Amino acid sequence: MSATYPFSALFVTNPMCFRIHTVCASWIVVLLLSLTLAYGKDAEAIIPENVVQLFNGRNLNGLYTWLEDSKYEDPRKVFTVEDGVLHISGDGFGYVCTNERYKNYHLVVEYRWGDKTWRARKTQARDSGVIVHCVEPDGSCSNRFMAGIEAQIIEGGTGDFWIVPGKRADGSEIPVSLTAETAQDRDGETVWKEGGDRKVFPSAPIQRINWFNKDPDWADVLGFRGKQDIDSPGKEWTRLEVICDGGHIINRVNGIQVNEGFDAVPSSGKILIQTEAAELYVRRFELQPLDIE
Repeated sequence: MSATYPFSALFVTNPMCFRIHTVCASWIVVLLLSLTLAYGKDAEAIIPENVVQLFNGRNLNGLYTWLEDSKYEDPRKVFTVEDGVLHISGDGFGYVCTNERYKNYHLVVEYRWGDKTWRARKTQARDSGVIVHCVEPDGSCSNRFMAGIEAQIIEGGTGDFWIVPGKRADGSEIPVSLTAETAQDRDGETVWKEGGDRKVFPSAPIQRINWFNKDPDWADVLGFRGKQDIDSPGKEWTRLEVICDGGHIINRVNGIQVNEGFDAVPSSGKILIQTEAAELYVRRFELQPLDIE
């Protein structure tokens, strides 16, 4: 009769089996770590089940700020809360950002312009934007923003997409891309057109997908307003919606769909509102579940 041994005894009596087992275990650990790095952040992203007030109207709880020159400090009070409204003075480049990461949501931002513009952009179009699916580190894009997909807020171009690049701390590029159906306007600019040519962006040197009816005579000048602009004029409030469902993103301005993208990379992340040398007021910054319209 042959003797029987517990499985563990095999590794005691057979050193080769022990070495094979150790090597396999090491590879399993490496594989798990790799999967965690690749997918762990996405798995941690919050899917809203109820309305989430990213800005509570009282303070910046749940948010933090970043400025190009002072990082996490805000000595000039670029970001303040006044009478229930988030006031962004525009004095500098940077952002106010969520602490948490999110995916699969309906983002609503209601904003209006102020009077002030600053320094190099003093005579240029008032500019800001919302970047979704943001990827750390902070300041990964030119020390000003985080990498991600931007829904542009700018005079004449609200609703444009920008593919915002960035680099990790080790200098490697952060993958960011978006697929869109597009056409060319009178001057050869890329504009969103449902059913148009399907392309992946960035497509050198193009990082921007203009909203469908952007004025081909758009100019980066203060106060620009196109003939067909949908955003509210002057100091009236504009409602920007960014609807993210996996890699599918829709931009709406005052209830009208102005842009659409697919297969977004990344497809989750933090959410920020930029400061780009123009005064901005934000009275609503919230997430809704996708099933709420």
